[in-house]
Amino acid sequence: MLRLYDAAWSCNGVLPPGQHMVEAQHAASLPHHMSNENPKTATKIRIIEDEEATGDTAAAYDSWRAGSGRQQVPGIIKCFGARPDFLRQVVEFSNTLHFSEGHLSRRYKEMLATYVSSLNRCPY
Repeated sequence: MLRLYDAAWSCNGVLPPGQHMVEAQHAASLPHHMSNENPKTATKIRIIEDEEATGDTAAAYDSWRAGSGRQQVPGIIKCFGARPDFLRQVVEFSNTLHFSEGHLSRRYKEMLATYVSSLNRCPY
């Protein structure tokens, strides 16, 4: 199979709305920007790991841990580590949306997130 999306949308086969998977035999007919054959289209994001996080990034990771009750910060959060200002907003949103009680309980939200991740073959 050939992936038809920019790596920024990548999560083991999850595609943005309107995109589809096609068989590799059709790759030659695709524009170069829709193929994963051209390495120039891949987006590279430097992940700031826990042990190298300092300052505002480390504080945001700690805030995520406190809100989630988990020790391991997932890659989807770490990918914002190079932009601590934006990371802080992502963590606040995540803690509010995912880890607070509301119409749906936290337990139910976690169950839905796990199910959707499993369907998408996504590790988080």
